[in-house]
Amino acid sequence: MAPLRSYVSGRWHTPDDEGAPLHDAVTGEEIARISSAGVDMAAALAYGRDKGAELRELTFHQRAALLKVLASYLMEHRDELYALSHRTGATKGDNKFDIDGGIGTLFGYSSKGRRELPNDTVYVDGNVEPLGKGGTFVAQHICTPLQGVAVQINAFNFPVWGPMEKFAPAFIAGVPSLVKPASQTAYLTVRLIELIIESGILPEGSLQLVTGSAGDLLDHLTEQDLVFFTGSASTAQRLRAHENVVRRSVRFNAEADSLNCSILGPDATPGTPEFDLFVKQLVTEMTVKAGQKCTAIRRAFVPAGLLDDVTQATSERLAKITVGNPANADVRMGALASLEQREEVRRSLKALLEAGHVVFGDPDQVSVVDADAERGAFISPVLLVAEDSSQAQPHEVEAFGPVSTLMPYRDTQHVIELAARGHGSLAGSVVTADTQFARDVVLGVAPWHGRLLVTDNENAKENTGHGSPLPALVHGGPGRAGGGEEMGGIRGVLHHMQRTAVQGSPRVLTAVTNRWVPGSERTEGEHPFRKHLEDLRLGDTVVAGPREVTMADIEHFAEFTGDTFYAHMDQEAAAANPFFGGRVAHGYLVVSFAAGLFVQPDPGPVLANYGLENLRFLTPTFPGDSLTVTLTAKQITPRNDQQYGEVRWDADVTNQKGESVAKYDVLTLVAKREQSS
Repeated sequence: MAPLRSYVSGRWHTPDDEGAPLHDAVTGEEIARISSAGVDMAAALAYGRDKGAELRELTFHQRAALLKVLASYLMEHRDELYALSHRTGATKGDNKFDIDGGIGTLFGYSSKGRRELPNDTVYVDGNVEPLGKGGTFVAQHICTPLQGVAVQINAFNFPVWGPMEKFAPAFIAGVPSLVKPASQTAYLTVRLIELIIESGILPEGSLQLVTGSAGDLLDHLTEQDLVFFTGSASTAQRLRAHENVVRRSVRFNAEADSLNCSILGPDATPGTPEFDLFVKQLVTEMTVKAGQKCTAIRRAFVPAGLLDDVTQATSERLAKITVGNPANADVRMGALASLEQREEVRRSLKALLEAGHVVFGDPDQVSVVDADAERGAFISPVLLVAEDSSQAQPHEVEAFGPVSTLMPYRDTQHVIELAARGHGSLAGSVVTADTQFARDVVLGVAPWHGRLLVTDNENAKENTGHGSPLPALVHGGPGRAGGGEEMGGIRGVLHHMQRTAVQGSPRVLTAVTNRWVPGSERTEGEHPFRKHLEDLRLGDTVVAGPREVTMADIEHFAEFTGDTFYAHMDQEAAAANPFFGGRVAHGYLVVSFAAGLFVQPDPGPVLANYGLENLRFLTPTFPGDSLTVTLTAKQITPRNDQQYGEVRWDADVTNQKGESVAKYDVLTLVAKREQSS
């Protein structure tokens, strides 16, 4: 049997020895061998760091565009991945979470990168901080990519989604990745990486693969490298304490298995939609991926008076689950990843039985379809009940398979205390239509959870489920869950970057950030609305005005718009207002007059005004005041795949005293020269 290859230092590496056997989870037959013998870990990391310079030269938008191309390519090859995934014990439904989920994460980060990040290589974090009274000394936080490698040490349960959810934000950040999959299902990850390398889409060095043992990999990490680990809490603790990781202060992110809980609200009695939703969700979380999900429900808390009803309803639904060969379309739950994993689940069940009893399933026997129950790593779904929810085992022992324990609670405070006994979880859920109960529980258990789902009949058709991490939301949790955080949209990108506070003059910060900073040079001349995107420069400015605001203007605006708020129309009432002391112009009248002053009305490169941001009215405008507007090009963002780009303008409207009346950003779409020809 041929051993799985690694992809390091720009080439495929065949192990120097025959490796250890890997087995089909369904049939038990040997399907591959695995070893990292002969891989030069130090050289692989050095290669990634060296090639990372090419990746960092690309802008966020360019990286995002490549990610979209890659995701589309993998979509074309997912049937091949589906077929191979069956050998891990995964059903077609499981593949939606793993394979489709992994590809979807690439699409998600591609979209986030293009919509929420600049077409630049530096990320500007927050607002400019003034450090001096004269405005000549300011500061800005920026984020730049670390010049190392993001090392992934993944778990066996998601051989596609696991590496992709870590790779996507790292790639957008400009940091190369080295993937070390768990051995049991590494053959699926290897085929995934083979497809990616064969595509030729990514810059060389962006992605490497080590199959088998990590060997001395951690010994060669530097302070610019990162480690993203998924697996058991005990392994996370051991790796986090590695001498070199500690000595070099290597960023270490752990996402560990946790005793996630779901809570049924007291209002969700039999016959209510929420009762049925709770039971359906519990069975789903027990059986998808045969319960091998770090987000699966291990503890199900129900009101004491509903324990028997929930036990009966859940058992009836579990009885409809068909276990067997995942290639069979009628099978709802496949095998565990390996026979060793089945034995581990059985050992954990013995500990859980010290605090409860089985109400559904037999951990030692199961009826299967199109398979051999002993040769394959099959196990029955097992539902336990622990009448005394204060016992320790259900809050400390995790059976990483299709196992969950029902436990009763007395009241809101009691269930909050029970949830906290998991000592930190990746995900939790509350099923209730009672918004006050939902609020009390969410705020009570949030400090112990990375993500919380509140399910009711209103969102049931759209919500993605208790155990489904999403690219836009954080994935991680405190305490036992590892104390880490992955994804979360742009947050996940920033985990791979160094935040630096840069102090200097406005002119210097404009040069560093590619954003015009107030106090730096303005350039007046040709109206900037007459310039195409390529010709615009930061600081290009038009100063227009003054225009006097009359009482007739105010009254006409009120009549025309219907905004007859007393501060604009009633002198006596306005005079009593401590903020005004008399009738004032509408804020939106000020903005409208400003637009009339700075606009260049003829057809030209400006295609559209698509919004205002950060609008603040700072000083009241009274009848007789004169307004002047200064509009300055603040940020210029080309769109690589369009014949236009986005320009953000700094707008400052002042009165005759030089006081700022309103400040805001104007957003426009501006054509490139090619479009006008």
